[in-house]
Amino acid sequence: MKIKQLILGLAIMVISNTISVAQNTPTLVAKGSIAIPKITEPCLSNSAREALESSIKNNIEYLHKSGKLQPINKKAAHPLFDWPVTQANGFNYNSIWIPYNYVDHDPDYPNRELDFYCGRRTYDTPQGYNHSGTDIVPWPFWWKQMERNQAVNIAAADGQIIVKQDGAFDRNCAFNNSQWNGIVLQHSDGSRSYYFHMKNGSVTTKEVGDWVTKGEYLGVIGSSGNSNVPHLHFEVKDSSGILIDPYEGACNPTANESWWSSQKPYLNPAVMAVLTHDDFPIFRDCPQVETTNEKNEFEIRVPYYLGVYIRDQRRNTSVELKVIRPDNSSFSQWIFPFSLNDVLSYYIFSGNSDMEGVWRFEATYEGNTAVHYYTVGQLGISENELTNTKIFPNPATSEVNILSDHTITKVTFIDLLGRIIFEKKADNGLKNINVSSLSKGLYFMTLTSIDQQSKTLKMIKE
Repeated sequence: MKIKQLILGLAIMVISNTISVAQNTPTLVAKGSIAIPKITEPCLSNSAREALESSIKNNIEYLHKSGKLQPINKKAAHPLFDWPVTQANGFNYNSIWIPYNYVDHDPDYPNRELDFYCGRRTYDTPQGYNHSGTDIVPWPFWWKQMERNQAVNIAAADGQIIVKQDGAFDRNCAFNNSQWNGIVLQHSDGSRSYYFHMKNGSVTTKEVGDWVTKGEYLGVIGSSGNSNVPHLHFEVKDSSGILIDPYEGACNPTANESWWSSQKPYLNPAVMAVLTHDDFPIFRDCPQVETTNEKNEFEIRVPYYLGVYIRDQRRNTSVELKVIRPDNSSFSQWIFPFSLNDVLSYYIFSGNSDMEGVWRFEATYEGNTAVHYYTVGQLGISENELTNTKIFPNPATSEVNILSDHTITKVTFIDLLGRIIFEKKADNGLKNINVSSLSKGLYFMTLTSIDQQSKTLKMIKE
């Protein structure tokens, strides 16, 4: 997949049509757009396709002869796929992906694109290739997400591994017929799902013949094979080897119903992330990792930047933005309108503060809200006690685990207003805490050891 970065208007400016409903309204100081142009080469070359089909045939013969091939019932219902991309534990962007380049259903070429929704969010090539899968791009900061293993491919349905490839270079910036890293799964009805372009060394340790369950880790999104940006090419074929577009739509002749357990909208406007920065993010040439300049700790009254990252921005819509003080009062609240349609966009506002503590930056777009917490001033939190002590996962949904060289005998949860929410003690040590009853948000988790050392860590409950 070829992606051209188009940075628009990286200059200080005041937007006159920003509607302020509170004082201290931040000023827009930069904005940018990432454009995704048409592609001129297939995600998988003809030679790579032929090699893949040969591997599938040989591996199935081997599994059959060795008695390891899972039984196939072609009369069984087709699988219902879950979304094949998720965010790894330990990261807290609101969303990390955008589907782009669906299956092309117009057999003519070139420039005769037709996706399931009767739009043109797909591609073909002058050589006669019509795109055969769904390309899913991580955003924002795809190279940084790849570097830190943030965007993960997972099994969309239960299945048996019939092809596994790893070890290929994963930072391609052009279509060069190089080898790809990925997985092919065969499902109980004989249909198959394909996962291409993974990061080198990230592919599951399971081998050909092993069974994986829906939602199980397969690998990290990368740029191996015919690719020039990190993305997942997700493809589906039925038990006869016929291409299936899993989306239900008026212009999809391959399926009369959705193969998704919950089909996502064709256009899916959302706030991908809200972040704080000490300088503008820098989008570098492929394959250099972006310099995001993310920062979450600032001095009081020292300027900083508030970043908003949007997917599928629509003309004549607007995003509602809020900056909330540590005492839960409103520092600023404003509405920023969009005058253009855009696939991937970002906006950087100037920020300031008048109170020490944990601040909250919120953005709501088309009913979707993203929240980011950051610290202003000193909180008096000791980071020198209880060395080699950490908590995971963070953010957490139901349970937080404690890993420490010390015996932790007490854990106290404190909210942003300084109130003790609950406390747990155990003389023989605490290893995990159930947090399912906590409301979503940021908490301070104070760990106290048997020798009365303590450490306070920030914990986000999702």
